[in-house]
This record gives sequence, structure tokens and C-alpha cells, in this order.
Amino acid sequence: MQNRISLPALIVLAIIAIALPLIPYQLHVSTYVVQMFMQAVTYAIAVLGMVVVLGYTGQINLAQAAFFGLGAYGVALGTVGGGINFWISLMLGVGAATVAGLALGLTTLRLGGHYLAMITISFQQIFDLILVNWVEFTRGPDGIAGIGRPSLFGWELADDKAYLVLCTAVLYALVFAVWYLPSTRLGRAMRSVRENELAAEVVGVHTLRTKVIAFALSALLGAIGGALYAGGFAYISPDNFNFARSIEFLTATLLGGAQSPFGGVIGTVLIVQLPEWLKHLPESLRFIKDVYLAVYGIGVILIMVFLYEGIWGLVKNLRAKYFTTPQITTDTRGVQPLVLDVQGDGSRPLLRLENLQKHFGGLKAVDGIDIDVQRGTVHALIGPNGSGKTTSLNVVSGIYRPTGGKVVLDGEDVSMLKPHQRAGRGVGRTFQNIRLFASLSALENVMVGAQRDNNPIPKGDKALRDRAMSALQFVGMADRAHVIVRNLPYGHQRLVEIARVLAGHPKLLLLDEPAAGLNQTEKMEFVELLKRLRGHGLTIFLIDHDMGLVEKVSDRITVLNFGRKIAEGAPAEVLRNPDVIAAYLGTAGEANAAA
Repeated sequence: MQNRISLPALIVLAIIAIALPLIPYQLHVSTYVVQMFMQAVTYAIAVLGMVVVLGYTGQINLAQAAFFGLGAYGVALGTVGGGINFWISLMLGVGAATVAGLALGLTTLRLGGHYLAMITISFQQIFDLILVNWVEFTRGPDGIAGIGRPSLFGWELADDKAYLVLCTAVLYALVFAVWYLPSTRLGRAMRSVRENELAAEVVGVHTLRTKVIAFALSALLGAIGGALYAGGFAYISPDNFNFARSIEFLTATLLGGAQSPFGGVIGTVLIVQLPEWLKHLPESLRFIKDVYLAVYGIGVILIMVFLYEGIWGLVKNLRAKYFTTPQITTDTRGVQPLVLDVQGDGSRPLLRLENLQKHFGGLKAVDGIDIDVQRGTVHALIGPNGSGKTTSLNVVSGIYRPTGGKVVLDGEDVSMLKPHQRAGRGVGRTFQNIRLFASLSALENVMVGAQRDNNPIPKGDKALRDRAMSALQFVGMADRAHVIVRNLPYGHQRLVEIARVLAGHPKLLLLDEPAAGLNQTEKMEFVELLKRLRGHGLTIFLIDHDMGLVEKVSDRITVLNFGRKIAEGAPAEVLRNPDVIAAYLGTAGEANAAA
């Protein structure tokens, strides 16, 4: 799980969580203090949505105030304008926000980064304009007053303190849900998208669906916060839900720690309460009271600049440094052997490339090649730089769509399928430059690979974990399962990447320069690994520049030059071919484009 907390810490947090909302309830505090608590609690619920979409999934959302407003206006218009029950009004507002979140998430199909930020800003601005100008429906700048509060099991929540307890209970329940999310199948998919979207798609994660769900959850949480806010303050206006509020939610998320719901709550409390604390400093600090907003702004900026992971990240790092010893080894007793045997029709090639072409404008990177990869063999694709090897692999794995020709996998034309769909049909892929999910453990990385569609293993997280441990043991990395992969040596990271593919039970394994960066000992161990994989019936399509390695493991070699096939056959035959020798010596022309 991403947010591991020791048992004593959980007990302390639970005690604080139970006691905190009771403080204003038991004490004779002013209505103003209760309202400040109310604002912090309802804002924190909206910030939890930002933790999901930004912290977990890595998608920029600058429209959270619009979702917050949809929930608030759902309650306000329902209870005041329509005479509808509070809870039904809340569900209508949350439903409308969730639909809007789904629609906004769909834009990530073609947009990302700063383009996505612009789309969310535009959505927020359109929402602002509607609230202000559609007077007949929203009542415009005057806002809506007299918003009612709900009853719960016959208990009227008209009292501010009682309503605050309800809001706080909802916040705690949602904090737990968001905290638990990273340890689920969906949560791992979200974090894999955040870490490396291309790798996530290739290993079988439906990245668009994952991002759309993240936006929908963010909108849902924002709307719940807005609905409770409307009930708490009994009055809303467009000013409560403008772009500045979205920036406030974003700041709270980054300030507290975007990848933790606890950090989100801490950041929200600081954003809401810190200006009030500064305003009420003792007279001896009057000079600060006079410029409290400047002090507040500078403090927030300094924290965000120097605490990259936010305040909660600092807390976790200090805890790891002074109170616990990180676990770097894992008990591997009871790990089952990895099942890799692949069944199928041995009378036909597992992979067939028919007149495959990929053009980039006038550049014919792959120019009409035909290759048959027989089941249960290691088939190497070699050639000088710029010959089209990696481009061919990208077409086979679905990263590129072919300009012409076909990619046929086990008798099925998969030319137009997306990478995650090909992964679901048994295509596994590694990259020349390792693409792991850097902040996840080795085990979590491999579990993401095991989650691919149609993986022939039992359902449930236990089966995924068992499959991942078996894959790690197969490559000799089971004892490092709980190590964050960015802390592993390069050679070990390469093994984790291969284990991630193997956990998906592939028919076809595509390896792009897998020996790159390995020392001689590691290369020899890798040769033995490939031989073991072939012995289990796995079909391997391999690119590598190390001719010694290629000759030792390959059953058949295809040679490309300038996008065309110039030779094919058994290793000994191909490596003596004059055209192949000429191409590698450069006498056939100079290769000047990247593969």
C-alpha cells in the first residue's frame, strides 16, 4: 500500500479524529469558530478529489471548484427552488458533477499536460459565467439563501455543531476510502499512469478509462464537499466557486502532499485556518498582524518550494529515518513456481508481419517487411541504427499504427488494436530505456502487469500478489519485492521489468535491447534467463546489438537495413551473409536515423 502507517500512528490519528469534531461541540465556542471548522472540513472533502486525480493519477485539474459548485447548487436549487429532500438534492448535484467529470476525463484521450490544464480552466470559467449570467436558474450574483439542512434517522441537524459532526464523519469515511484506494487494482492502475503512461498502456492498463474514472471520482468528492458546504452555510453565491477557489484547492493539495489524503487534509486546514491564526496573534507580534496575508503567502510558497512531497511527505520521511528500518528483503518461503507454458496451434506462426509499413511523412521507417515468428522460438531482429527495428517493435506492440500491411497474432489481425488490447491478447513488451513505475515497489510494479485483461489466473488481489511473487522469484528478485524500484540497481530494474511482463502470462515477449547497460556477468545471466523462458514455450521477438548474445539465444534472425529486410535465416547462416556484413560495416550506406 502506498501510504503505510505504523499501528501506533494509526491509533493516535484515530483518537485525534474522534476528539477533534467534539471540541467545538462540547465547548461554548462562537458561531464563527464553528463556521471555520465547517469550511475546513467541506473544503478538505473537495481536496480529497484532487488527491485522487492529481496525486494518484498525475492529471492536472483546475476545475475542482466547478465540481464543488455543482454539488452546492444541486442542494440549493433542490431544497430551495424545488422543495426536494436534502439527500435527494445532494445525489442530483453529485450525479451532475460526476457526469461533468466523466466528460472532462474523456478529453485526456488527446490532451495532456498544459493542454489539459487549459481545458479544465476553460471548463471552470464557463461554469463561472453560467452561475453569474443564467439568473433565471441560478439566481445570478445574488446567490441562493435559506438552504435547508437534512435530518438523519429522525435527528434534525439544525444545530451548527451537530451538522459539523456529520460533515466530519463524512470526511473521515472518505479519507479512509481514498487512503485505501492505492492498494486496489484501480489505485495501482492510477499510480502506473502517473509514473509512466506509455508503459502502463503497454502492460495492459486501459489508461483512458483509468483517467476518466479518476476525474469522475474527483468530481464526485468535490460535489459531496460542495453539497455539505451549502447545507452548512445556508447561503451560496457564484463567488464561492470561482477559479480562485480551484487554485486554493490545488494549493492545499500540493502544500499538504498530493499523494496522501492525510496531506490533503493538513494542507486544507492550513489554507483555511492559517490566515485566521495570523490575524489573531498577540499584540507583541502586531507587525505580523499588519501584513498577515503577505506572511501567509510567503510561508505557503516556501513550503511548496522546499518540501517537494508536501508536509505529509516530510512527516513520512522523518518517520522512516528516525523510527523505522525500511524493509528491503522479503520472506520468499511458500512462493509457487511461475507457470509460463503457452498452449496453441503449433502449425502456424504465432506472429506474422505481412507487408508491414510505417511511414513518417516521406521517411519510410519500415518499408514492406514480411516476418514469421514461430511459436516457442527466439527470433532476433537486427540491423544498423536507423534500420527500423524499434519502429517495427512499436508497431507490433501497438504504440504505432501501421501505414500499411498487417500484424497477425495467433491468427488474429491486431493491426488496429491499442497497446492495452494487445497486452490482453498476450503481447508483453520491455523497453530499451527501462520504463518502470518509479515510486512503486517491485511487487506493485509486477502486480500491475498481472492485472492485464484475460490473464488466466484466479480473480482477486491475492491471486495477483501470488502471480507477481512467482514472477519475481523466476527472475531472482523475490527477496527485493518490497523495495521501491528507483532504489534498485540498473540490472535489477531490468529484471523487474521482465518480471512485470511475465506476470501477465504472455504468449509473445517483445524485448527491445534488453542487455543494454548490463555488465558481462549480468549478460551471461540474462542469456540463461532467455533460455529458460524458451524452455517454457514462450515466444520471444528480440532486438539487440550484442551479436554474441543474439547468436547464443536465437533460433532465427531477420536483418533490416533502411526499413527493408535484407536477410533471414539461422544465426550461423545470416551472420556470414555478405549483405549483412556490408550493412554493419557501413559499406551499404550510412544509417543516420534512430531505430
